[in-house]
Amino acid sequence: MGMPDMLDRWTRERVLALPDDGNRYELFDGVLLVTPSPSAIHQLAISALWEALLPFVSRQGLGRILTSPADLSLGGDQLSQPDLFVMPSVPADRAWASFPNPILVVEILSPGTARFDRSIKRRRFQRSGIPEYWIVDLDARIIERWRPEDLRPEVADQRLTWRPEGASAEFTLELERWFAGVWG
Repeated sequence: MGMPDMLDRWTRERVLALPDDGNRYELFDGVLLVTPSPSAIHQLAISALWEALLPFVSRQGLGRILTSPADLSLGGDQLSQPDLFVMPSVPADRAWASFPNPILVVEILSPGTARFDRSIKRRRFQRSGIPEYWIVDLDARIIERWRPEDLRPEVADQRLTWRPEGASAEFTLELERWFAGVWG
C-alpha cells in the first residue's frame, strides 16, 4: 500500500476563502505564498512609481495602473497580487479571474518577498507571457527588467526605458532622481 499524498495542493478557490487577516495570499502553480503587509518605504515606492507612470500610461491610452490587492489569475489557477501593474482597459464590472494579463508587472523587493519575487513569481510571469516584469530593489537602487524569453535580467541603475506594444513613445525613468524621491 502506497503512502497517502500529504502535499495538499492549493487552488484559487481555497485561497480566496482564506480570512482577511492583513496578510497577502498568492498562489503560483499550486504553491501558496503568504507575506505580511508591506512596509512604509515599500508603499512609498509604489506610490512614486504610480505617479511617474500615470502621465505616460494615460497619454498612450495603455489602460490603467492598479495595485494590490487584485487576485489576478494570469490565465490559469494562479492568484497573483502584484505590487503595481498596468492592465489594458477592461470593463469595471468584470471579476479578477476574467481580466487579461497585465502588460507590466512590478514588485518592490522586501526581505520577506525577495526570494519569491526573483524566482517563483518571475518564472510564472514569464511563462504567462507578461511582456515586462520589473523587480525594484530599493536598497541596491536598481530595477531588474525581465521579459518572457530572458534567462537573465537587464539591470538598470541609471535609466529605465519602456516602450510597450502600441505606444508611440517610450517611458523613461531617471533612477537616481526617482530613488532619491522615494527615500526622501
